[in-house]
Order: sequence, then C-alpha cells, then structure tokens
Amino acid sequence: MVDQSDRESGHGHIPVLLDRCVEILGPALTRPDAILVDATLGAGGHSERFLTEFPTLRLIGLDRDPGALAGARERLAPFADRITLVHTRYDGIAEALAEAGWEATESIDGVLFDLGVSSMQLDQAERGFAYSKDAPLDMRMDTDAPLTAAEILNTYGRAELTDILRRFGEEKFAHRIAGLIVERRQHAPLTTTGELVEIVYKGIPAPARRTGGHPAKRTFQALRIAVNAELDSLTAALPAALAALRPGGRIAVMSYQSLEDRIVKTTFAAATASRSPADLPVELPGYEPEFSAITRGAERADAAEIERNPRSAPVRLRALQRVMSVNRGRGGNS
Repeated sequence: MVDQSDRESGHGHIPVLLDRCVEILGPALTRPDAILVDATLGAGGHSERFLTEFPTLRLIGLDRDPGALAGARERLAPFADRITLVHTRYDGIAEALAEAGWEATESIDGVLFDLGVSSMQLDQAERGFAYSKDAPLDMRMDTDAPLTAAEILNTYGRAELTDILRRFGEEKFAHRIAGLIVERRQHAPLTTTGELVEIVYKGIPAPARRTGGHPAKRTFQALRIAVNAELDSLTAALPAALAALRPGGRIAVMSYQSLEDRIVKTTFAAATASRSPADLPVELPGYEPEFSAITRGAERADAAEIERNPRSAPVRLRALQRVMSVNRGRGGNS
C-alpha cells in the first residue's frame, strides 16, 4: 500500500496519488453525511485529507495492523466524532459496515483501497518485510495472526514452497530456491531475513541476479502474500466493496504489483460488462452494466510524484462509479 502519511505534516510518509484520489472520489462525497470506507487505513494520510476536504464526511477505516490503527486513531483525533476504526482485513468490509450501523449493500458513497505493504511496515525492520534489513522472519501485517514467514519456510514441503514462490512471486527459479531452503533447514531452522536473502542469492544464477532489481524481491513478495492471504482477501473484498456502493458511489483501487492489478482489472471488467445475453443485438432494459469506468485502464504516478516519492513508481490506479441500483432487478425498472 505504500499507504503513506505526509512528510510535510510530520508523519514521515507521503500518500500516493493523493490529489488524484480526491479528484476521483470527491464527486461522490459531496452530499451531507456521505460515507467513505478507507479499506487500507494505514497511517491515515489519505483519510486525513478526505476528512479535511469534506467537513460532513463520515469515515469507516479498516486495517489489520493494530499498530497502524493506533497511529491512525491518534492522527485522526481531531475528527473523532466522524470516524469509526475497525481492526479487520479488507475482506471484512461487510462486517465492518454492520459494526458501524450500515447495510452491506448500497449504503456508502466511496471506497478507497491502497494495497500491499505500507511504508510504515517496511520501515519497521523488526517486521521482516524488507530484504535490505536483517530481521526476524515475520511478515505479518496483523501482528496477532498466527502464521509467520518462518513457519512457512521451516515447515512447508519443497513442492508447497515452489508453488508459493511461483504463484505469488512469479519467481523463475522457485524450484531451485525451495530446494535450498529445505536443504538449509535440515541443519537449523531459518530465523532471519538475512539467511533467506543468502539462500536466494545462491538459488538465482549470477546473470539473472544482475537484472530486474533485488534478487530477493520476488521471494519476499511471495512469502508476504502467503503469510497474509492477500490475494484471497482482495478477491473477496472487491465484490463486497462494489455491493456496498449506492448509485453514484465510487471506488478507487491502487495496486503495486501485477497479481493484485490482475484481480482488480478482472473484477472491474465484470462489473462494467452488460448483463444481457451475449447473442442479443440490443441491451435489455434492466440488464445494463451496474458500473462505469472512471479511469481509462490503469493510471500511473507522473514523473514529478515519482521523484518526490519513489515508492509511488509501481502504482496502478483503477476506479469505477455505480450507475445502476441492483434493486431495479433484471428485466425491470422497479
């Protein structure tokens, strides 16, 4: 999520595409008591801006990281009477809405997702997300969750490890790296990120190590996704978020790697497709698409933002607006 607070405001990080997110979601938030769900609250940088720009806006903020929630609660204290913060993964959006007193369908005006690992988490070496710092093999976004990267590396079989590295990291040398992991742990359990980086270097041939960024990038991404079930969570969260939007409501999703963006792209394509039978030459009344695209494909950060905030370089932003209520029903206009 490279979900960042504003360096200028003293919180240490910069929210990605902040102005563009306000531009996209803003038109849906102008009615009195509009409701925005920040499904990846992080340090609260995006939410602070929205609460400041829209004085009657109510915010429901979700985050699986207890530390992030505590920090965001402090940061957003001036808006305490307009916020509800919930400790949950973003696929718990329906339950979070219920906790805040809202329906799970057509009850809110905007949803923001800023996916992936946050800068705050990357910068805390002890969390184990960064391959550049030696730390315990943790990688949990929710520090109360039971599964860690160390447990995966020390207990999963070679086939399971290979599958994780291939599916979630798109690592070409997954089988080789997995074999070295299994071989290494026969002597002693893996406990630190430095040990894992050392194994990855051995598993990737020297010519391949010289291209494509840090050699351990794909392995760390794969383990982080597996530990936090990120793709399963996203696959469940997007339909729930779309269902929660009222007509005119908008959703914006920022992803930072191709696996996330593929899920967003596929889900949004289905939401903007006609529901009329494919062999009919005309659109059936009531079967029109429920959503329309706001962005054309995926938007990227411009050169100025990337220079100011290098972590915005991989971002892909997609956004939709609900144009039809599901309550109209198929074939009718009720």
